[in-house]
Amino acid sequence: MVAVPLTLATRPPERRHADADAAASGPLVDRFGRVHRDLRVSLTDRCSLRCTYCMPEQGNEWLARTSILTLDEIVRVAGTAAECGITTFRLTGGEPLLRTDIVEVVRRLAALRTPSGERVEIAMTTNGIRLREVLPELVEAGLSRLNISIDTLDRERFLALTRRDRLDDVLDGIAAAAASGLRPLKLNAVAMRGVNDGELVDLVEFALAHDAQMRFIEQMPLDAGHTWDRTQMVTRDEILTALAQRWTLAAVPGRGGAPAERFVLDGGPATVGVIASVTAPFCGDCDRLRLTADGQLRNCLFSTSEYDLLPVLRGSGGSVERMLRSCVAGKLPGHAIDDPSFLQPARGMNAIGG
Repeated sequence: MVAVPLTLATRPPERRHADADAAASGPLVDRFGRVHRDLRVSLTDRCSLRCTYCMPEQGNEWLARTSILTLDEIVRVAGTAAECGITTFRLTGGEPLLRTDIVEVVRRLAALRTPSGERVEIAMTTNGIRLREVLPELVEAGLSRLNISIDTLDRERFLALTRRDRLDDVLDGIAAAAASGLRPLKLNAVAMRGVNDGELVDLVEFALAHDAQMRFIEQMPLDAGHTWDRTQMVTRDEILTALAQRWTLAAVPGRGGAPAERFVLDGGPATVGVIASVTAPFCGDCDRLRLTADGQLRNCLFSTSEYDLLPVLRGSGGSVERMLRSCVAGKLPGHAIDDPSFLQPARGMNAIGG
């Protein structure tokens, strides 16, 4: 495996978006009136699994360790973001639990406050491996919410999909999360044709047994190998049709900027979520920004350009706040997956951050 510094299409946003200077205070609002309150913080591009829809089994070009943000650098960016109105920080990867200082990351970020003095919320998306080991410390440090990825309950299918025989570890992590006080607890599955599309009902029932909400995600063009094929994607409508064979579904109103549509099962209180980024995009209400593990700001999951914070953080001058505002000012109205000109991001999902 080769470690290389990776910076994609970095641009000097100060020279591109003069309107960022006009909004030098207050919340992070883009040109379309979307107020940004959520920052996804990737802690590493490395992962303990090799899911086929995310990354190859071998030959991965990992980010150079020297380019990975330090704890102090993460806190500096997050502190500025909180001052600008970010209220939720979601820790992602790769696999965030591979970060050796993960508990201290949570502790330092949980100490941040918004301008009104409110506590920020610290969430995490994880594959659940190592979760039982560190969960008590994470909760004590201030972790608020958990999303755990589980695409299949079948051992052979899990091995084929992730290329690792770690299903027991994931299930153990989910059991630990269910026993904790962290709620809502959410389980995520990418719906894949011919892989797990026959397990959708089973996955929901598994989630219900663990007092969790199951969320199905349409497969997106974010694989490192660029092999995504829309015709092979399980769509939102197909997911809902499959679930309607077992439950009566009723849409939950008031979605806001949440990525998942929620549906009440048989009158409630249990719900299921569907994240339909491809067939029913929610770009018009998006309130999220992303910080990659190597210090690149992204204003969209599918962006082909990034805003490089490393020079600002490592002594070349500049302002973190100005970069944040420039990133927001440059945000497009949507990801345009259906446009003929759409280009898949060069980075895979593990390098962007979930």
